[in-house]
Amino acid sequence: MKKVLTFVCVSLFAFSLFAADAAQKPKSLYERLGGYDALAAVTDDFLGRLAADKQLGRFFPGHSTDSLQKIRQHIVEQLCAATGGPCVYMGRDMKTAHSGMGITEADWNQAAALLVQTLDKFKVPEKEKSEVLGAVSALKKDIVEK
Repeated sequence: MKKVLTFVCVSLFAFSLFAADAAQKPKSLYERLGGYDALAAVTDDFLGRLAADKQLGRFFPGHSTDSLQKIRQHIVEQLCAATGGPCVYMGRDMKTAHSGMGITEADWNQAAALLVQTLDKFKVPEKEKSEVLGAVSALKKDIVEK
């Protein structure tokens, strides 16, 4: 009986240490955004806005349905990884993926505005929205060519 009581006490103590550590650890941006499904929904909305946009829609014709699905999946994986989620981005680097597309500063700014619209649609809080935009902005130097 004494061994069982000792085991229970040690187990409760260990659990309390784990719980205290977990309670002190801040949630990742990935978790605060709602996880994988939330990032996938944001990606779907954002891509729809890009494709329908007068200025940016020119980048979408000519892709097969399969190619568009791969682009979507790469974006979801990249957002997931960049926000601290469990995903691994397996696509090409941004410079290679966007080379020759002629993406301008104006294109970048329009895409950023559409991303903000998407984040607003999903009621992403300002702090998280700023963090997402900061992560995406780090890619600008490899995407904008002109």
